[in-house]
Amino acid sequence: MRKVINWSITLPPDMVEDLKEVMKTEKRGKSELVREALRRYIEDLKWRETYRYFEKRARKLGITEKDVVGLVHKARERKVA
Repeated sequence: MRKVINWSITLPPDMVEDLKEVMKTEKRGKSELVREALRRYIEDLKWRETYRYFEKRARKLGITEKDVVGLVHKARERKVA
């Protein structure tokens, strides 16, 4: 059996109303919707962290945004060949 932990959270009234509308439209429960929202938020944080890491690395290597498209094409050509 899956283990869950109950948490109590507070939301502003307008957010509760929005959530109720989404629940009705999506035919999904509030816990399911909040879990999905948190999953997406955490995933977004991880992507931003990864982006910042590679942005810093590119800066150290002197790679600009303009260079990226050319580098991607070169990498793809090497992969195909």
